[in-house]
Formats: sequence, structure tokens, C-alpha cells
Amino acid sequence: MAPSPFSRLATKLFHGLDPEAAHEAAIETLALGLGPTAPKDVPALSTRCMGLRFPNPVGLAAGFDKNARAPMGLARMGFGHVECGTVTPRPQEGNPKPRLFRLTEDAAIINRMGFNGCGIESFTRRMERFRTLQAGRNAALRSVPVGANLGINKIGARPLEDYPYLASRVAPLADYITINLSSPNTPGLRDLQSASTLRDILQAITRANASLPPLLVKLAPDLDPDALPEIVEAAVEGGAAGLIVNNTTISRPHSLRSPLATETGGLSGRPLAQLSLQTLKRVVPLVQGRLAVISCGGIETGFDVFERLRSGADMVQIYTALIYHGPALVTRIKAELLQEIYKAGFDSVDDLKSARH
Repeated sequence: MAPSPFSRLATKLFHGLDPEAAHEAAIETLALGLGPTAPKDVPALSTRCMGLRFPNPVGLAAGFDKNARAPMGLARMGFGHVECGTVTPRPQEGNPKPRLFRLTEDAAIINRMGFNGCGIESFTRRMERFRTLQAGRNAALRSVPVGANLGINKIGARPLEDYPYLASRVAPLADYITINLSSPNTPGLRDLQSASTLRDILQAITRANASLPPLLVKLAPDLDPDALPEIVEAAVEGGAAGLIVNNTTISRPHSLRSPLATETGGLSGRPLAQLSLQTLKRVVPLVQGRLAVISCGGIETGFDVFERLRSGADMVQIYTALIYHGPALVTRIKAELLQEIYKAGFDSVDDLKSARH
């Protein structure tokens, strides 16, 4: 399905701006209700995961709508779920600019944003307004789960207190919660992925909160494969419902062509595809069906989604491809996914997932 001339023009105009200015313009456009409205999803795309029903398996990764300014516009765009954040306890400006770079030759992004955001107070106020609006909209928009991605401040962080506090604030408002321990742009954050620390954080969250939506943990693609078994067990023992595999990478494939490839930060987009798929294939056998697995990294086509689902993912998330292809990408990916499912002899997303077992 080809994007409309308007969609192509809008994407071209955004690319004429500085990357961070373009991102701000896109969020503001969606927040004002000026984004596209996708057709209603067909039942064959719907799927169950973590006890929730999703209209389709293609979600938006955290980082695009950090401050929960446009979840309604993003849901209307056709995503099966929208993850807002990362949100921190206190507002912070993030790292110095420039901190966001388009590697156009590689269909990739490098970011070192540093959890810039409005803080939990403003974030929850916006989520409350969104929930009020969502309740009055049509059933299709009410059916799109919206998650909250939680992180810690660069200065004065107390992870064993901060994560439980953040979880308590978003629990009444989010359909699921993601614990971000894997951004490369906050010093010391990735150290929290050790099995013992992860277990302590998850147990602190569950002890402090009598009622919680499903908890997910977002992992880095740069983890030592030998550490994965203990990390998965820690997630299970800590009460997590799922894993997001994975965040951006600090590695730099030799295939990169852009002169911006040496910039510091997390790399996302097409060059991450194979690393993300490899990590997924390592994690799924360790999980053994005990946790949901959401695959993220380098997904651009319906076949990419089909391959991740066939390899054991329950759902996927995209971000960087949206920057390069524009909002029409979501509808195109879902149409291509349906074609791949039918071509393989399955009737639906859940039929494909059931066949893996």
C-alpha cells in the first residue's frame, strides 16, 4: 500500500528540519489531532498478550511520545499499542544538543537524549486527560492499550525507591508498565540489568504496590549472551509479565555508511535488525512461555513482523522506521503482515502464534 502524496510531502518536510525540531513538530501535530486516521483493524490481526487484547501486534516503542502528549493521535494512526515515556521522577533537560542524528544512508538513528522529559507529575496529568478523552471515543480507540515506560533521573537516582514510586503513580492509568534499565544514555542505568539487581527492583515494585498492570523489562541488545539465562530467571522470579527485546545498541556495525556513525549514543533502525532478531532467538528458548516477548529493532515491513512472530515474539514495536517512512507505514506493515500470514497458511496472528507450540 503506497503512502498518499500528502503523507510523502509531510515526511519530506519533516526531514527538512533539524531532527529534534522535526520530532517536536510531529508530536505537536498529533497532539492537536491533525494526524491521519487508519482504517479499523480486521479481526485476524488481533492478539492476546499478558492478559490484554490488542487490535494488532504492531506497537509504538517508547521514546517517541516521552511526555504522553499524543497517545490519542498515535492510537488513531493504527498502532496496536502505544508506549509513552520514558518518564523520570523529576523533570530533566537531558543531554546537551545536538543529541539526535539521522543516519539517512543507513535508515538509522543515533540518539543520546538522556531521558529529557517533563517528570512524573506532568506525565500523569496528561495520562489522566487522555483516559478521560479515550472513554468518550469510539470502541476502536478505546481498545488500544497504552503503556508507561519508567526510568530514573541522571542525578540523585535511587532505583529501589524511584521505580516503585513511579509504578504507583502510573498503575491506575497505564495498561502495562515497562521498566527501562537499558538506555545507554543515562550513566549506570545498564548496570541495573544484572540478575540480582533486576530481581531486587521488581520485588521492590511489587511489594510497594498491591495492584499493578503487567510489568515488562526492556533489555539492551549488548548484553553478554551468557548473562541472559540469569536475567530471564530474575524477571520471572521478580514477577515480570514480559520482556521487550530490545533497546538501542552502543555497537556500530561495519556496514554503516553515514559520516554520523561515530556519534555517541544508541543506534536504532535497519542496522539493528539482525542483532535484534538474534537476541530474540536467544531469549525465547529461555523464556519457555513464562513471559511475553515483544521484539523491537529494525522492523520496517510486514515480513519483518511475520519473521519476529514466527521466531517467538508475541508482538513487536517500531520507531525509527516511522521517522523514515511516515505515518502510512503502520497501515502498510499491517497489510503486508496479513499477506504473509495467509501465504503461510494461517488464518490470523493468533493462529500463527499457536502453531509455534
